[in-house]
Amino acid sequence: MQTGTAPSTQLVRRVNASAMLKAMRGAGIVTGTELMAATGLSRATVISICDELVRLGWLQELENQRGAGDYVKGRPARRFAFDDSAASVIGIDIGANKITAIVADMAGTPLSQVTMPFRAYNVPAKERVDVLDSIAAEALEKAGVYADSVLAVSVGVAAPVSRAGEVLRAQEFWKSFDVRKIVSERHGWHVLLENDANLAALAERWQGSAQGVDNLVVMLAGDRLGSGILESGRLLHGQVGGFGELGYLDNVDGVGDTYGIAHYATLWGREALDSGAETKLRELCGGDPEALTAEMVFRAAKEGDRAAHKIMDRMAHRMARVVGSISTLVNPELVVIAGAVADSAQTLIPAMEKQVPDFTFTPPRLATSALGDGIVSLGAIRHALDYVEENALDLYPASLSKQVAAG
Repeated sequence: MQTGTAPSTQLVRRVNASAMLKAMRGAGIVTGTELMAATGLSRATVISICDELVRLGWLQELENQRGAGDYVKGRPARRFAFDDSAASVIGIDIGANKITAIVADMAGTPLSQVTMPFRAYNVPAKERVDVLDSIAAEALEKAGVYADSVLAVSVGVAAPVSRAGEVLRAQEFWKSFDVRKIVSERHGWHVLLENDANLAALAERWQGSAQGVDNLVVMLAGDRLGSGILESGRLLHGQVGGFGELGYLDNVDGVGDTYGIAHYATLWGREALDSGAETKLRELCGGDPEALTAEMVFRAAKEGDRAAHKIMDRMAHRMARVVGSISTLVNPELVVIAGAVADSAQTLIPAMEKQVPDFTFTPPRLATSALGDGIVSLGAIRHALDYVEENALDLYPASLSKQVAAG
């Protein structure tokens, strides 16, 4: 009795097609023999899947070398090229203050990036939806692609998200802002939802300083601390998406909460001003403590200001405790500080490296991200591309939709 044979065969074919697309993306022109070497698949499987991907519009079969005028002995090799422009994906980062969207082709090359601020902090859901619509339209226009070319949209949110793409409903705001349903109903796109720090981890391993690192923590460390964690190359979620949430820091001595580097740089800078300390910070903020920013504190420290240096020492000690605690839990090879503060936080790394071993027996390497504050949107692009690769046999460019449906 062979129940389940057909679904199993279909699943294997999907996995093989995904492996083929991964091997072809960015590789230029490849032959069946080269694909066999890259994927370990048999010639029959490679050619069969290539034929199907050509039919679906993912691959282009090129003229063989003999037909192109290059003499080769024996049967000419079939040559294929992945069509990077066959379709597109969108990566979106929804923050408390702004939305950033990136449109990319199938090679993951960004075609446009647009950021729009909200009118105020934490605006109502309806207004947030309107901004989301506007930014998606502008990003597509700048990219020069049509809405029906979009095969997947990945959205990063500052909330736990389950493996099934459901936001933890205990968070009140998301009860009134079902972004996945709203975007899907308005545009007809397939929408994926993921935690913003998890997407940052995907981006860092894809294009950042963590390329090739399988055991990784990427920490968004701006106003709040959040982390995305990869173990053996696999993104971890936990039962309801809470893996990597850092609420336990409330109970860690010397940390006490989940506020991030930007928050404390500003808070401690204002405390220095209120104490009457002689500091360059007063000049930078025009004498108004409320106008002080984290960037001003880092700038003053770089210029040798004593009060700002004390803040940096205090910050490095606090972040060493944070890294030590999470390293004790998950034992990563590398911890990357990411987000808008990453460039400034580079100055904290030497002091953190000295102190982290005081708080864990398994100290990781430390680095800061060079991907900037677009890291979440970039990770969302990687997330969307992963979905397309895994479902390539069920997806196809809009230009071929009628032909495929009819066939």
